[in-house]
Amino acid sequence: MTTEIRTEPRTITADLGRYLEDFVKGDVYEHRPGRTITESDNINFSLMTMNRHPMHCDADFAASSEFGKPLVNSGLTLAIVLGMTVDDISYKAIANLGWDEIMLKAPVFPGDTIYARSEVLDVRVSKSRPTQGIVKTRTEGVKADGMVFMTFVRSSLVPRRP
Repeated sequence: MTTEIRTEPRTITADLGRYLEDFVKGDVYEHRPGRTITESDNINFSLMTMNRHPMHCDADFAASSEFGKPLVNSGLTLAIVLGMTVDDISYKAIANLGWDEIMLKAPVFPGDTIYARSEVLDVRVSKSRPTQGIVKTRTEGVKADGMVFMTFVRSSLVPRRP
């Protein structure tokens, strides 16, 4: 058996995301890369979103708390974890239909590196839009040490394969 080596250059366009038919109930996606959250990320996000709670932006105040240091704004961790899922879950989506059961299970601190993984809970063709379907996933935010710090369930409206 001979293998030909291609010699003509090509242009290859990345194809991100999935169609409805690509999702299988029970599949788990390990989303990469991870993200190390910095103190600047936390302060900028908190102040940009008008969350002036001193636990996020006042190290002296946070030092006297039960945590002894600033906490990362949970809105930021939710946004980052959700963003990590886009390439695998919703890049081709027409719309996000909603988030349910958002649970904050452990604190996240500046300097923590976080990852995400999603399990496909359900896949079905839409009753009102037969060229589209609904994918329901449960996502976990996971620290580098394996601690699950956040979970949520999301429903996405995804096109069927053309």
